Amino acid sequence: MDFKQLRTFITAAEMLNFTKTAKQLNFAQSSVTAQIKALEEELGQPLFERLGRRLFLTDAGHRFKEYADQLVRIYAEAKAVVGDEHKLQRTLVIGAQESQCTYRLPPVLSAFRKHFPEVKVIFKPAHSEARVREEIRNGTLDVAVLLDQEKSADHLVTEALREEKLMVVAAADHPLSVKKKVGVDELADETFLLTESGCSYRELLEHSFHQDGYSLSNLLEFGSIEAIKQCAVAGLGLAALPEMVVEKEIREGRLVELPWTKDMPPLYTQIAWHKEKWMSVPLSGFIDLTRKIYCTS
Repeated sequence: MDFKQLRTFITAAEMLNFTKTAKQLNFAQSSVTAQIKALEEELGQPLFERLGRRLFLTDAGHRFKEYADQLVRIYAEAKAVVGDEHKLQRTLVIGAQESQCTYRLPPVLSAFRKHFPEVKVIFKPAHSEARVREEIRNGTLDVAVLLDQEKSADHLVTEALREEKLMVVAAADHPLSVKKKVGVDELADETFLLTESGCSYRELLEHSFHQDGYSLSNLLEFGSIEAIKQCAVAGLGLAALPEMVVEKEIREGRLVELPWTKDMPPLYTQIAWHKEKWMSVPLSGFIDLTRKIYCTS
């Protein structure tokens, strides 16, 4: 078993297609097949099975991938540790939701650039918190800034930085805007403008409706929070968004918060990283700056 085989296996496990794997790694397809076969012979278990034209991981393949991810990550960290200190982690990959990237992270990034001007920062959109946690686990992300309920995961270190308020908002002239209290039953027939499935506050809203025997059946789904806001201002429907996203529009009178009576579990902005992640100077610096700025702003 060598690093080349591990990298090939991980890529094949993610793509579930040997042809695409070969293209991604710039190998001949026969080389990919030979590497996987050698790995399976060494482990004494098939890692893939083919059902019709589709490729699947076996149970052994799923189990082995967890260890393969760790081995590759540890190899990369070990290689960095013994290298030139000034070349350590020249790129920092951060997972963050659009709301964080737009409203909270700019001052963190500005401070980080002053301390680490040579480090390239890549932000990856975090539409699904479950997906982000998986990407931290497999090493795709170095760190993530999440908006979610407090959850524990064996492979993560997670710190809650501040509590966030989820608001149901409407255009200023919406009929419900004049009411002192709004029940779930009154909201159930309204059109909701929602983020993509998997978003923490969408799931929280849907769960709250289900608890009272209702569902969000009349909805429009968007990939952009800004698009949701503008459509809400235009009166196309209601939106459930974090306060930080809509506070300006509420202050200007373009949106109003609806006083709905449902109590929901609190959401928190959190920073998370793999518990076995090697703490390079840039990564540690980003975490410290995020703690400082989020907790004092």
